[in-house]
Amino acid sequence: MKDEKDAKAPKSEKTRTLILETALRLFQERGYDKTTMRAIAQEAGVSVGNAYYYFSSKEHLVQGFYDRIGAEHRAAVRTVLDRETGLEARLAGVLTAWLDIAEPYHRFGAQFFKNAADPESPLSPFSPESEGPREAAIAVHREVLEGSRAKIPDELADILPELMWLSQMGLVLYWVYDRSEGSGRSRRLAERGARLTSRGIALSRFPLLRPLVRELHELFNDFLPGLAETAAARRRT
Repeated sequence: MKDEKDAKAPKSEKTRTLILETALRLFQERGYDKTTMRAIAQEAGVSVGNAYYYFSSKEHLVQGFYDRIGAEHRAAVRTVLDRETGLEARLAGVLTAWLDIAEPYHRFGAQFFKNAADPESPLSPFSPESEGPREAAIAVHREVLEGSRAKIPDELADILPELMWLSQMGLVLYWVYDRSEGSGRSRRLAERGARLTSRGIALSRFPLLRPLVRELHELFNDFLPGLAETAAARRRT
């Protein structure tokens, strides 16, 4: 099925995919820092200028990887979101689906994180350059809530998906350094985190606890670069 789809793809899309897949392979074999755009072009059998035409830098190649893994994740969660209505089951399914999709890239996940941890890097999940993948991931968590049986206070409907995405980022960080068999510890963390999150959201129905949720959200918006700008833009529109 994939080969048939690839055969029908335009030549430009095939070239873009070839460059991206070559880059990911070299990142895994040589490491991110030691892989140059020239080496990627040579291995892909294209000119350096052609490689830069599709990806203006190595950072943009990683953004392409973010786009790909995000698209694969959104497709993978459909079986869970179309079937389950319990909040815990929906959230656990979304988190474990991400671990399944990301597992082939586990070996060089730490390389990406080392660069993404730099607050000045466009690879940061909180950077303006990462806004597209970030917003798409938050939209998945919005659907997790909207399709569940959970009763969500209207005033928290926009806040909770962002907080859930931030908890997913915590899981990603743990997974990067998790060396357990089959990332088993990360999977257990995903399941227990989903249980804790669903219980916390259930408690948010009580008016006494809603200010705490809002304050937590404001805290992240104020101190995480990139996320604050995105939130401000959303409020303006």
